[in-house]
Amino acid sequence: MDNGVEREGGSMLFSEEELWELSGLKKGGDFVEVTCGCTSHRYGDAVGKLRVFSNGELEITCECTPGCDEDKLTPAAFEKHSGRETARKWKNNVWVIVNGEKVSLSKTALLKYYNQALKGSSGAHRSQNGRVCHRDEFVCCSKCNKERRFRLRTKEECRIHHDALADVNWQCSDLPYDRITCDDEEERASRRVYRGCTRAPTCKGCTSCVCFGCEICRFSDCGCQTCIDFTRNAKS
Repeated sequence: MDNGVEREGGSMLFSEEELWELSGLKKGGDFVEVTCGCTSHRYGDAVGKLRVFSNGELEITCECTPGCDEDKLTPAAFEKHSGRETARKWKNNVWVIVNGEKVSLSKTALLKYYNQALKGSSGAHRSQNGRVCHRDEFVCCSKCNKERRFRLRTKEECRIHHDALADVNWQCSDLPYDRITCDDEEERASRRVYRGCTRAPTCKGCTSCVCFGCEICRFSDCGCQTCIDFTRNAKS
């Protein structure tokens, strides 16, 4: 449709009015992409591309310099990467361009599905702001010894990581959602520290991003000790 992006089931992500005059607008099957940025008084504007998905996820690819290869950043990680002095207020500090003016994300409709995801999540581990949260994890390839990132946002992604971790012969080519081979470079160390914690992007593990068991990341059909213990605890 011309006035929005179709979601599964035929409904639209955003109306024409909600996307009106947004700079850099691109439409995909389950996302919209717009130009975004964050301003540091010391370093100036850091510009990027924000993707808003129908499940509420937000991803930013940074374009602050021609050589920057930071992608799939959370808005909080992008805020910190930009050098913003008053971090942890990304809804106000990350902006998009509407009719040539910088407008905070909090003043647009782009957070609609993100906010819905907060309200709709129940029973799972949550961060301080209420959002279901599992930090990104890494699994080492048994062939090339390179670490590969696993994002744990959905039950399917958690199962993929769970099975890869249990497989001592897991290899890069087994990763189903990224076409990665052993010839591909490993993520830079400076990129690997960003693990998706909603409290601090470089967190090494806290109560916001380390889940000790929920219906998203535990599986009753698995015979591993972790899942058995979780099932027993859930019944007690």
